[in-house]
Amino acid sequence: MNGLRHLVTRGAAPLLSRRAVNGVLATRKSHTVETGAPLTHFTDEETMLRDTVRKLATEKIAPLVKKMDEEEKIDAGVLQSLFDNGLMGIEVPDEYGGTGASFFSSMLVVEELSRIDASVAAACDVHNTLVVNLMAQLGNEEQKKKYLPRLSQDMVGSFCLSEPLAGSDAFSLKTEAKKDGDHFVINGSKMWITNSDVAGVFLVMANADPSLGYRGITCFIVDREMPGVSVAPKEKKLGIRASGTCMVHFDNVRVSKANEKSCDTLNLLKIFL
Repeated sequence: MNGLRHLVTRGAAPLLSRRAVNGVLATRKSHTVETGAPLTHFTDEETMLRDTVRKLATEKIAPLVKKMDEEEKIDAGVLQSLFDNGLMGIEVPDEYGGTGASFFSSMLVVEELSRIDASVAAACDVHNTLVVNLMAQLGNEEQKKKYLPRLSQDMVGSFCLSEPLAGSDAFSLKTEAKKDGDHFVINGSKMWITNSDVAGVFLVMANADPSLGYRGITCFIVDREMPGVSVAPKEKKLGIRASGTCMVHFDNVRVSKANEKSCDTLNLLKIFL
C-alpha cells in the first residue's frame, strides 16, 4: 500500500498526495538552509498527519494497551494496522512500496503513537528509523527490491548492535563474521534487541576483519529462518513491556556475501551515534 494513504480505515481517501509530500519536503529543506531558523509550526499536511495518527492511536491502540502490557506482547492486529496504514515504510521510496515521506514525518508518527503506548511507538520507531532507513541508504538495488517492499507491507525488522559487553561502546562488539568462500559465517550474541520477538529479518553488525579494529565492522542481512539463528525468551522489564526485547544468538550462521551491506567508517559513525 503506497503512501500514507489509508491512515484510519481501508478505503479512505489518500491523506497526502505525492505532490503534497514532495512539497512538504522541499519547503522544510529550503526553510532550514536559507534561514537557519527553527521550525515553529506545522504545515497543513503535517497537521493532518498528526491528527490522523492521533485518531488511529486513540481508537485502535488505546483500548488494547492494558492487555498488551499484561501479556508483554503487541497485539498482532495492532501491528497489522501499522502496516495497513502506511506507518511501517514512512521513508521508503514509492518505487519500493513505501510512503516516500520525510524523517520529520516519522517523528510526528512516533510522537503520536507515544502519547498512547510507548511499546507500539518503539516498535514503529526502530523499524522505520534504524532498519528501513539503513536498508534504503546502504543496501544495493537487489537488497532493496527484495526487502523494502516487505518491510513496508508485512514484515517487521530488527536492528542488532548491542551486546552483553558492548552497549554504549558499540565499537567493542565481539560478534564476528568470518569469510568462507562466497559466504560469511557469523558467531556471536546480541542483547536488548527491540522487535526481535516478531522480526522476520535482522540487520546484524559484525566484525568481518578484527585486525582492522572497528573499521572491520560491517552489516549483514540475516533472515530469521536461517539455520543457527535463535531468539531467547523476552527480557522482564519494568516498563514498555509489550515491546519485545530479547537476546539473539548467531551460531555458525552462514550468509551469502550478497547479504553484506558495506559500511564505511563515516556510515558506522552515523549508525552508532
